[in-house]
Amino acid sequence: MGRSRYLHALHPGPDGGLDPEAPETLLECLVGVSERIGRPAVLVAMDDLSAIAVARIAPMLDGRFRIPHQPDGLPARVADKAELSRLCARWDVPHPETVIPASGAEAAEAAWRLGLPVVAKWSRPWLLPAGAGLRSTTLVHCAAEARRLYERTQEAGSRLLLQRFLPAGTDTDWFFHGAFGRGGHPLLAGSGRKELSWPVRTGLTAVGRWLPDPAVEEAALRLARRLGYQGILDLDFRRDENGCFRLVDFNPRPGAQFRLFTDAGGLDVVQAMYLDLTGQRVPEPSGGPGRVFVAENYALLAAVRGRQLPWRSGSVGRDAVPAPARSPEAGSGSGPIGTGGEGSGVEGSGGEGSGGERAGGERAGGPRPGGPRPGPVRVAPRAERGRVEAAWFAADDPLPFLAMLAAFLGRGAGKGARALRGVPAHGRRTARAVVRAPRQRGRDLPPSSTQAAPANPAAPAEPDELVTR
Repeated sequence: MGRSRYLHALHPGPDGGLDPEAPETLLECLVGVSERIGRPAVLVAMDDLSAIAVARIAPMLDGRFRIPHQPDGLPARVADKAELSRLCARWDVPHPETVIPASGAEAAEAAWRLGLPVVAKWSRPWLLPAGAGLRSTTLVHCAAEARRLYERTQEAGSRLLLQRFLPAGTDTDWFFHGAFGRGGHPLLAGSGRKELSWPVRTGLTAVGRWLPDPAVEEAALRLARRLGYQGILDLDFRRDENGCFRLVDFNPRPGAQFRLFTDAGGLDVVQAMYLDLTGQRVPEPSGGPGRVFVAENYALLAAVRGRQLPWRSGSVGRDAVPAPARSPEAGSGSGPIGTGGEGSGVEGSGGEGSGGERAGGERAGGPRPGGPRPGPVRVAPRAERGRVEAAWFAADDPLPFLAMLAAFLGRGAGKGARALRGVPAHGRRTARAVVRAPRQRGRDLPPSSTQAAPANPAAPAEPDELVTR
């Protein structure tokens, strides 16, 4: 956040970094920031660690910062993968089948029962020690690997979860962003589809589209209402083979792509939260669905690796926008509204968001899952489909940009080598052999002898034959 036209001032964080289990250093740091500002400021946590730590010290910051009220350490509960699984089961929110093994043998047996590959997660990833080689989410391919992971439970600092693998594919990855007032009342909310991600099929949103979906919105709004959630949240869903959207991650803070959910007047979830916390009226959103978010360098790299351009290809259901569900309890996913008293704005500070990890794998899910889509369908007007929120991150994170260049050069070198060798791009024949015969120097052979004989259609396809001179 060193360069931004929205940045007014930058305050250093606590010495030695942030430890959510010992937030005293963060408290001391924020007290100093409050004294420098000189008046109450809106405090928005931009990552899971900050959200957990701020919720723990919020009572001691009363009068210094305006913070969403989260009851009973709620950010830590929803960020805990094991607790989230229990909450989903309790309130009937679809979630991948999850097992919390109590031994290495149970972990191996659960991996077989869930079906390999299986997704392994540490319930509290913020406790993972640096440099230990442990990842918050891992795709496990054998039962022995699940057993070995469980044996590192004490080192990881939290419980191991095993979840059924939900393959990625077209129209499977969705997300939900929302800003909520007291009691889980939605101020601004929306669902969207992840059309490209980096890393491919498993990482942060490289290209996303705001598409209202009643199933995603109803599940998200019901969960927020049951939790009494106040603040900003970012939820990740994956659609299974039966068409059911399953919640795979709950991030108690803004997601990296939160600017996707911006209406025609520029209102997004962070601004809605700011207005609500400062006692100002949150205006009714106007427009929004159909808007596209593109992180250019990540999107280009993901398109090269995935060999697809979602904004040009005719992907299934690309412009089909299901109308949002409207019910007295759930509200409208295209932008539910709440109002507050009039007041004046105060100075705020924030940071850069980061994408949460999701349960996924390295392979594609094949054809689009079946099952009817609930709710009526409308086609987004061309004016809506054309709006794009671009985000260029190369200056902040040059590694994806360099990897993108390497991918381009690698593909170009491969094509060049095939051209020099005379090998077709796909390197296999399907119906007819391609044989390059040597140039004939005499006329003793009939012309037909230099032609390739028709291939037997029943014969298996083989690599093209090359004849060198």
